[in-house]
Amino acid sequence: MQTVNRIDPLRDAVATLRRDGPLALVPTMGALHEGHLTLVREARRQAAHVAVSIFVNPRQFGAGEDLDAYPRQLARDSAMLEAEGVALLWAPEPEAMYPAGYATNIAVAGISEGLCGAARPGHFDGVATVVGKLFNQVRPDLALFGEKDWQQLAVIRRMARDLDLVRPHVDRIIGVPTVREADGLAMSSRNAYLTTGERAAAACLPRAMREAIARIGAGEAIAPVLAGLEQALLDGGFRAVDYALLCDADSLAPLADRGAGPARLLVAARIGKARLIDNMAA
Repeated sequence: MQTVNRIDPLRDAVATLRRDGPLALVPTMGALHEGHLTLVREARRQAAHVAVSIFVNPRQFGAGEDLDAYPRQLARDSAMLEAEGVALLWAPEPEAMYPAGYATNIAVAGISEGLCGAARPGHFDGVATVVGKLFNQVRPDLALFGEKDWQQLAVIRRMARDLDLVRPHVDRIIGVPTVREADGLAMSSRNAYLTTGERAAAACLPRAMREAIARIGAGEAIAPVLAGLEQALLDGGFRAVDYALLCDADSLAPLADRGAGPARLLVAARIGKARLIDNMAA
C-alpha cells in the first residue's frame, strides 16, 4: 500500500492505478472499525483498486464539539487497510487540504438544514466541502459511504448531482448498509466514548427504532409512535433526543403520514459524552 500526504504524489499514484481499471474511494476520518472495512471490501469487489482517505476534517466540527478528542491512530489504521488490500492511502495534513488563504465553501441548501444540520450548524457545509475536494483530488470512478449517516449520503449525492460531477457520477456514489454490533447498535468511532454501562444502555436505540417501525407498519399514527420512541430512549438511559423523525428517504422531508414512497426513520440521541445517530428503512 502506498501512502501519500501531498497532492502531486497523490495524482501520480492515482494515474498509475487507473491504468488497471476503475478506482474506488472510501473517504474516512480514521479510527477505523468493521464498518469502514466493510466499505473497503465492497469497494474491492466493485473496482480494480481501492483508495482510502483519512482526514479529520476541522470544518465539520462545530464550537464545543470533539475535534481535539477525536481519535487519531494512523499507524493502526494503516496496518488495517494494508491487510485489506487497499492500494493507496491518502492521508493529508490540514495545510494540504486547507492551505493559507483558503476561502471556498460548498453549501448544499435544503437537505442539509434539518436533522443533524439543525443541531450542528455548518456541519454539512464542512462535509460537502471536504468531500468535494477529495473527489477532485482522487477523481474516483466510484465512492462508497456508510448508510449510517443517511443525511450525509443524501447531501453528497445532491452536491454531485447539482455540480454535474463526472468522477464520481452521482449514480456511482454508493451507500453500503450499516454494520451493527451483535446487540444491534450501529458501529461508530464515537461508541468508544461510552462507559460500560452507557454502552449496554445504548442498545435500546436500535431496539426502540425497530419497535417504532413495526408500529408504523401496522398502521399506527406517526406522531404518537415517535413520541413513544423518544420516551423509550430517555427511559433506557439516553439523556436527550435531538430528533426522531420519519422522513422521505430522498428529500428528507418529514412525513406526517406513511405514504407509498420509500421512507427512513432517523434518530439522533445523546448518552454520556456521545451523540449517536442511526436510521432504518421504514
